[in-house]
Amino acid sequence: MPRRTTAALLAALTLTLPAGCGGDDDPAAAGSPAPSATGEPWYDEITTAERDGEVGPAGTPCPLPVTFPLATGWRPETIEPPATAPSGGPEAELGAELMAALGRRGGATLRCEVDGRRRGGGFLRVWTADRAGVAPRAALDAYLADTAVETAVEPRFRDVTAGGLAAVEATWLSRSELLGEENRGWAVAVQADGRTLLFTTNESLIAERTDVLPAYRLAVQGLRVGA
Repeated sequence: MPRRTTAALLAALTLTLPAGCGGDDDPAAAGSPAPSATGEPWYDEITTAERDGEVGPAGTPCPLPVTFPLATGWRPETIEPPATAPSGGPEAELGAELMAALGRRGGATLRCEVDGRRRGGGFLRVWTADRAGVAPRAALDAYLADTAVETAVEPRFRDVTAGGLAAVEATWLSRSELLGEENRGWAVAVQADGRTLLFTTNESLIAERTDVLPAYRLAVQGLRVGA
């Protein structure tokens, strides 16, 4: 699978505008197999997608300290910064800076992108916190507090189980004045091998709000440390 650099990142990142932090805590557990909170905002009644491979171990796209299953038709690609300075003048430099900025958010760096647009979904992205030992809730708070790309509103949080790992899940609304649309995002943060990872969703522009959830649920419920 080819590796994606920040020169291609802008085209892959969807256009959403999300929220501020300090939301409510919910007691339900979405990482567990049994649904517990139907409808808004968690949609636990939505089941996992069909599995087709996995990603995470060395030798696969997106080497990570965890392994998670891939939904059928979803394609993983490693995100890497450009190895050399961009050429082509000020416009190329500005574009490279913008794309590099989109690969960082709230003290976390984008490491992997799983593209599900061909299946009518969106994107599943994996970030690692830049600082070791960050608590999952703190990592989510920092991610949502970063308004460089989006401003999240009405965030909610709950403790979940991601595979066999304790984790925290967040959901929030993203309101775009530019597009006149309102989207919902979901994310799970978990600690593994001394690092904090965030799994975030982004729906495509033509998808329904919940179309990304089957692949997201599959990844969260099948998460495990190592190969």
